[in-house]
Amino acid sequence: MNSVSTVPPSQIMTWLESVPDPEIPVLSVVDLGVVRDVAWQGETCVVTITPTYSGCPAMREITEDIRRTLADHGVRAVHVQTRLAPAWTTDWMSARGRAALKGYGIAAPVERAIDISGISRRVAQPTVACPHCGSSQTRLVSHFGSTSCKALYRCDACREPFDYFKTH
Repeated sequence: MNSVSTVPPSQIMTWLESVPDPEIPVLSVVDLGVVRDVAWQGETCVVTITPTYSGCPAMREITEDIRRTLADHGVRAVHVQTRLAPAWTTDWMSARGRAALKGYGIAAPVERAIDISGISRRVAQPTVACPHCGSSQTRLVSHFGSTSCKALYRCDACREPFDYFKTH
């Protein structure tokens, strides 16, 4: 390879799959849908990210982890840019990410944040299956869980509490 800029963006995305979300380390920033785009501008790799919330405290750490990971692969010139619009949505989470959440004991979003027309919709309260036992006999305990992107639920079958990754 003559130049790191000949590394295809798809390879960069593969490398970024090893960057964990600081708050939920079983999710990569790629599976979470935070990494929006990878492109080359000359010799500089530009990684575009969208935070799950505009004030997400983990964005600085995610940015540094992206830079460190790419530097480990020989990509030294990296610009991480933040794009706030369109706003991040749980619809961008990968199937692998949703499965990782369940394995970690967090229920993945059960409904879509955006309908086919692009208009947000709100469901009164979704039926959320327990990630521990699979029961749908669960109830919302608090709209706010361990982080602002999660709600706290309890399973009436196994009695275990669990986080639900809120749709947004």
